[in-house]
Amino acid sequence: MIFWRVKSLDSIMATAEKKCLQRSLGVWQLTLLGVGAVIGTGIFVLTAEAAQKAGPGMMISFVIAGFVCAVAALCYSELASMVPVSGSAYTYSYAVLGELIAWMVGWALILEYSVAAGAVAVGWSGYFVGLLNNSSLGIEIPFALANGPFAGGIINLPAVVICILVAALLIIGTRESATFNAVLVAVKILALTAFTVLALPITNMDHFHPFLPLGASGVVAAAASIFFAYVGFDAVSTAAEETKDPQRNLPIALVGSLLICTLFYLLISIGVVGATGAQPLINAAGEGIMPGSMEMAEQCKVLAAEGQRPVVCSQEALAHVLREIGWVKIGNLIGLAAFLALPSVILMMLFGQTRIFFVMSRDGLLPEVLSHIHPRFKTPYIVTLITGLIVTASAAFLPVGKLANISNSGTLFAFLVVALSVMILRVKDKNRTRPFKTPAIWLVGPIAIGGCLILFMFLPLDAQLVFPIWTGIGLIFYFLYGYRRSHVLLGIDTPSGGENLIEPLHSLVECDETNGVEDK
Repeated sequence: MIFWRVKSLDSIMATAEKKCLQRSLGVWQLTLLGVGAVIGTGIFVLTAEAAQKAGPGMMISFVIAGFVCAVAALCYSELASMVPVSGSAYTYSYAVLGELIAWMVGWALILEYSVAAGAVAVGWSGYFVGLLNNSSLGIEIPFALANGPFAGGIINLPAVVICILVAALLIIGTRESATFNAVLVAVKILALTAFTVLALPITNMDHFHPFLPLGASGVVAAAASIFFAYVGFDAVSTAAEETKDPQRNLPIALVGSLLICTLFYLLISIGVVGATGAQPLINAAGEGIMPGSMEMAEQCKVLAAEGQRPVVCSQEALAHVLREIGWVKIGNLIGLAAFLALPSVILMMLFGQTRIFFVMSRDGLLPEVLSHIHPRFKTPYIVTLITGLIVTASAAFLPVGKLANISNSGTLFAFLVVALSVMILRVKDKNRTRPFKTPAIWLVGPIAIGGCLILFMFLPLDAQLVFPIWTGIGLIFYFLYGYRRSHVLLGIDTPSGGENLIEPLHSLVECDETNGVEDK
């Protein structure tokens, strides 16, 4: 059928080389980009949710989620080294599985980035409120204005404010700086290091019993939720067009950033459990209470009135643990580090979504109006405004756990398609040069696919249902517009009016016929 048409790898490479981005990122900058994108709300906030689902067994959950990401990263590395251009999983699937699947992947990535940005905003809100409550300013935001309806409040006002500010910043125009990103990564790593140094020495082994209070299924369910803590490493592949020696540096940065983050996550989870304990709250039926639910909020209020503050009730888990063990000022500094660094993650998520929109628009699958440039700010203000409104609405009313689970559903689908694409391409185009080859692909690929499917099945039902509904909406858009406007169908390699419409991460350059670059 016509919508199985593919865009050849050669055509994709030719399209990118007609006007590309300056290749200025080295392996360390890429690795820091990956670490900066990964370390965020997942570890600073979702640790509490992991504890509610798995108790001390959340350490295994981090390993499971990290392992699934690692095998997916190996598959990403092969495709990214072969096709070092923007678009991530969308571009790869277009070349291998065809336009329809590519559209579904691109649509899923839009869900991933936009909802993930909302989750980070809610996580930031928790730390912001915690900082105010523990400061000497005497400012306290009412519970109803710092939590959405699912958590017993009305609206998460701080999350709304930060979303609006970040969206406005993107509309006005900002160029991501690798140096600035490195500083923020250093702040986050310093904060996590300080936590481990202070929490690990007072580890109480009694806090690890029972180790699996809700059984093995609780561990896998927690892994499905905290999978969000690893989301972001694929941001490295979206910077492919800006990477020096991408065939070598992309795989190293993808795997390296995951290894660094996994080590930190294991140390953090041990510190949380060992320092204060992390047993889940149980209802009258002897079952674990659903994180982010009204029942959870009510039981946490009761415990707070009794003077009990378990980590599973905290919206700022790491800062909360340090305050509980006597390091109040350091805990506040941890909260300050999250307060300063998390908005940059929101910005990266929103920026990444505009990249996906841009590439899909460049292929004719989305209207070019979405990439219209502001006459003064030179940014794609229409799509940024739309995205900002959607992210703001989700952050205003949904708890961080629900947002993370919804984001995970789209991400798992994209990762599954990448693994499948690598295996298909090994058969369809086995003679193509592969600067990096996924080791044992016929073992690693199926493990990646199976891991993604298992984690998806352990997501909450509402998160599972959001994905097919979102996909259905996307397919309606595709058949109404992209199906007939596809540049592959029309024989157009690049859109008219200029190939790059979005202000780049660094600076635009013209690529000459010898693959060199010169400043624009």
